[in-house]
Amino acid sequence: MPRPSHRGKILAEGLKVVHAQGFAGASVRDIVHAAGVPQGSFTNHFASKEAFGLEILDLYFSNGMAVLGETLRNDGVAPLRRLGDYLDWNIERIGQNDTRNGCLLGKFALEASDHSELIRQRIVEIFAEIQKSLEYCLNAAVKAGELPPDFDCNDIAGFIVASMQGAFLLAKTQRNVQPVVRLKHLLFSRILR
Repeated sequence: MPRPSHRGKILAEGLKVVHAQGFAGASVRDIVHAAGVPQGSFTNHFASKEAFGLEILDLYFSNGMAVLGETLRNDGVAPLRRLGDYLDWNIERIGQNDTRNGCLLGKFALEASDHSELIRQRIVEIFAEIQKSLEYCLNAAVKAGELPPDFDCNDIAGFIVASMQGAFLLAKTQRNVQPVVRLKHLLFSRILR
Protein backbone atom coordinates (compact mmCIF):
# COMPACT_ATOMS: atom_id res chain seq x y z
CA MET A 1 0.00 0.00 0.00
CA PRO A 2 1.51 3.36 -1.04
CA ARG A 3 2.28 5.88 1.67
CA PRO A 4 0.13 9.01 1.70
CA SER A 5 1.64 12.09 0.09
CA HIS A 6 2.47 14.94 2.41
CA ARG A 7 3.15 17.37 -0.44
CA GLY A 8 0.02 19.49 -0.03
CA LYS A 9 0.44 19.70 3.73
CA ILE A 10 4.10 20.70 3.41
CA LEU A 11 3.20 23.42 0.91
CA ALA A 12 0.27 24.80 2.91
CA GLU A 13 2.05 24.81 6.27
CA GLY A 14 5.39 25.76 4.72
CA LEU A 15 3.79 28.81 3.11
CA LYS A 16 2.66 29.97 6.56
CA VAL A 17 6.11 29.38 8.05
CA VAL A 18 7.92 31.20 5.25
CA HIS A 19 5.43 34.07 5.34
CA ALA A 20 6.00 34.49 9.07
CA GLN A 21 9.77 33.84 9.21
CA GLY A 22 10.97 34.68 5.71
CA PHE A 23 12.47 32.31 3.17
CA ALA A 24 15.97 32.48 4.62
CA GLY A 25 14.70 32.30 8.21
CA ALA A 26 12.55 29.21 7.67
CA SER A 27 14.52 26.00 7.82
CA VAL A 28 13.37 22.74 6.29
CA ARG A 29 13.09 21.47 9.86
CA ASP A 30 10.71 24.37 10.71
CA ILE A 31 8.61 23.60 7.66
CA VAL A 32 8.23 19.85 8.25
CA HIS A 33 7.64 20.42 11.97
CA ALA A 34 4.75 22.80 11.17
CA ALA A 35 3.38 20.26 8.70
CA GLY A 36 3.72 17.45 11.23
CA VAL A 37 5.58 15.20 8.80
CA PRO A 38 8.99 13.48 8.85
CA GLN A 39 11.91 15.50 7.50
CA GLY A 40 12.45 12.99 4.70
CA SER A 41 9.03 13.91 3.31
CA PHE A 42 10.43 17.28 2.22
CA THR A 43 13.18 15.76 0.09
CA ASN A 44 10.74 13.19 -1.30
CA HIS A 45 8.64 16.01 -2.78
CA PHE A 46 11.07 18.86 -3.46
CA ALA A 47 14.46 18.67 -5.14
CA SER A 48 15.65 21.67 -3.13
CA LYS A 49 14.51 24.51 -0.92
CA GLU A 50 14.61 26.69 -4.05
CA ALA A 51 12.14 24.35 -5.80
CA PHE A 52 9.93 24.50 -2.71
CA GLY A 53 10.20 28.31 -2.71
CA LEU A 54 9.03 28.50 -6.32
CA GLU A 55 6.02 26.34 -5.51
CA ILE A 56 4.97 28.38 -2.49
CA LEU A 57 5.32 31.56 -4.56
CA ASP A 58 2.89 30.03 -7.05
CA LEU A 59 0.57 28.88 -4.26
CA TYR A 60 0.61 32.36 -2.70
CA PHE A 61 0.03 34.04 -6.05
CA SER A 62 -2.83 31.70 -7.01
CA ASN A 63 -4.82 33.41 -4.25
CA GLY A 64 -3.60 36.75 -5.58
CA MET A 65 -4.81 35.86 -9.08
CA ALA A 66 -8.27 35.14 -7.69
CA VAL A 67 -8.28 38.57 -6.03
CA LEU A 68 -7.13 40.25 -9.25
CA GLY A 69 -10.04 38.57 -11.03
CA GLU A 70 -12.56 39.63 -8.38
CA THR A 71 -11.30 43.22 -8.24
CA LEU A 72 -9.14 44.76 -10.97
CA ARG A 73 -10.38 42.52 -13.78
CA ASN A 74 -14.03 42.44 -12.70
CA ASP A 75 -15.79 44.21 -15.58
CA GLY A 76 -19.07 44.18 -13.66
CA VAL A 77 -17.82 46.90 -11.30
CA ALA A 78 -16.85 50.51 -12.11
CA PRO A 79 -13.08 50.60 -12.76
CA LEU A 80 -11.94 52.97 -10.03
CA ARG A 81 -14.18 51.16 -7.57
CA ARG A 82 -12.35 47.94 -8.52
CA LEU A 83 -9.03 49.60 -7.80
CA GLY A 84 -10.31 50.79 -4.42
CA ASP A 85 -11.55 47.29 -3.65
CA TYR A 86 -8.15 45.84 -4.57
CA LEU A 87 -6.36 48.29 -2.29
CA ASP A 88 -8.85 47.63 0.52
CA TRP A 89 -8.24 43.89 0.19
CA ASN A 90 -4.49 44.52 0.49
CA ILE A 91 -4.98 46.79 3.50
CA GLU A 92 -6.97 44.06 5.22
CA ARG A 93 -4.46 41.34 4.28
CA ILE A 94 -1.40 43.33 5.32
CA GLY A 95 -3.09 44.22 8.62
CA GLN A 96 -3.35 40.60 9.67
CA ASN A 97 -1.01 39.52 12.47
CA ASP A 98 -0.32 43.17 13.35
CA THR A 99 1.32 43.61 9.90
CA ARG A 100 4.20 41.36 11.02
CA ASN A 101 4.11 39.08 7.98
CA GLY A 102 4.15 41.78 5.32
CA CYS A 103 3.94 40.74 1.68
CA LEU A 104 5.47 37.39 0.78
CA LEU A 105 6.42 38.68 -2.67
CA GLY A 106 8.36 41.56 -1.15
CA LYS A 107 10.03 39.20 1.31
CA PHE A 108 11.17 36.95 -1.51
CA ALA A 109 12.34 39.96 -3.55
CA LEU A 110 14.49 41.11 -0.63
CA GLU A 111 15.77 37.74 0.58
CA ALA A 112 15.95 35.28 -2.26
CA SER A 113 16.36 37.21 -5.50
CA ASP A 114 20.12 37.65 -4.93
CA HIS A 115 20.59 33.93 -4.30
CA SER A 116 18.25 32.34 -6.84
CA GLU A 117 17.86 33.48 -10.42
CA LEU A 118 14.79 31.23 -10.80
CA ILE A 119 13.05 32.86 -7.83
CA ARG A 120 14.05 36.34 -9.02
CA GLN A 121 12.59 35.66 -12.46
CA ARG A 122 9.36 34.30 -10.98
CA ILE A 123 8.94 37.37 -8.79
CA VAL A 124 9.49 39.61 -11.83
CA GLU A 125 6.76 37.65 -13.67
CA ILE A 126 4.33 37.95 -10.76
CA PHE A 127 4.89 41.70 -10.38
CA ALA A 128 4.40 42.06 -14.16
CA GLU A 129 1.07 40.21 -13.93
CA ILE A 130 -0.08 42.50 -11.13
CA GLN A 131 0.98 45.53 -13.18
CA LYS A 132 -0.94 44.22 -16.23
CA SER A 133 -4.06 43.83 -14.10
CA LEU A 134 -3.69 47.36 -12.74
CA GLU A 135 -3.15 48.69 -16.27
CA TYR A 136 -6.23 46.78 -17.46
CA CYS A 137 -8.29 48.44 -14.74
CA LEU A 138 -6.88 51.91 -15.45
CA ASN A 139 -7.52 51.51 -19.19
CA ALA A 140 -11.11 50.59 -18.35
CA ALA A 141 -11.32 53.76 -16.23
CA VAL A 142 -10.15 55.82 -19.24
CA LYS A 143 -12.76 54.14 -21.48
CA ALA A 144 -15.47 54.77 -18.86
CA GLY A 145 -14.51 58.46 -18.62
CA GLU A 146 -13.30 58.13 -15.03
CA LEU A 147 -9.80 59.18 -16.09
CA PRO A 148 -8.67 61.54 -18.89
CA PRO A 149 -7.96 60.11 -22.36
CA ASP A 150 -4.23 60.89 -22.13
CA PHE A 151 -3.78 59.14 -18.77
CA ASP A 152 -0.57 57.05 -18.80
CA CYS A 153 -2.02 53.76 -17.57
CA ASN A 154 1.20 51.76 -17.95
CA ASP A 155 3.40 54.15 -15.98
CA ILE A 156 0.83 54.65 -13.23
CA ALA A 157 0.28 50.88 -12.97
CA GLY A 158 4.05 50.42 -12.49
CA PHE A 159 4.06 53.25 -9.96
CA ILE A 160 1.24 51.58 -8.00
CA VAL A 161 3.07 48.23 -7.86
CA ALA A 162 6.27 49.88 -6.63
CA SER A 163 4.41 52.11 -4.18
CA MET A 164 2.44 49.20 -2.76
CA GLN A 165 5.60 47.20 -2.12
CA GLY A 166 7.17 50.19 -0.37
CA ALA A 167 4.02 50.78 1.66
CA PHE A 168 3.88 47.10 2.64
CA LEU A 169 7.48 47.25 3.82
CA LEU A 170 6.82 50.36 5.90
CA ALA A 171 3.62 48.83 7.31
CA LYS A 172 5.56 45.73 8.37
CA THR A 173 8.29 47.83 9.96
CA GLN A 174 5.92 50.26 11.70
CA ARG A 175 3.46 47.50 12.69
CA ASN A 176 0.68 49.67 11.28
CA VAL A 177 -1.35 49.65 8.03
CA GLN A 178 -1.21 53.45 7.81
CA PRO A 179 1.39 53.55 4.98
CA VAL A 180 -0.93 51.49 2.75
CA VAL A 181 -3.97 53.58 3.77
CA ARG A 182 -1.97 56.73 2.95
CA LEU A 183 -1.05 55.30 -0.46
CA LYS A 184 -4.71 54.68 -1.25
CA HIS A 185 -5.70 58.16 -0.08
CA LEU A 186 -2.98 59.91 -2.12
CA LEU A 187 -3.65 57.78 -5.16
CA PHE A 188 -7.34 58.68 -5.22
CA SER A 189 -7.02 62.30 -4.03
CA ARG A 190 -4.00 63.38 -6.12
CA ILE A 191 -3.17 60.99 -8.96
CA LEU A 192 -6.50 59.58 -10.13
CA ARG A 193 -8.63 62.71 -9.92
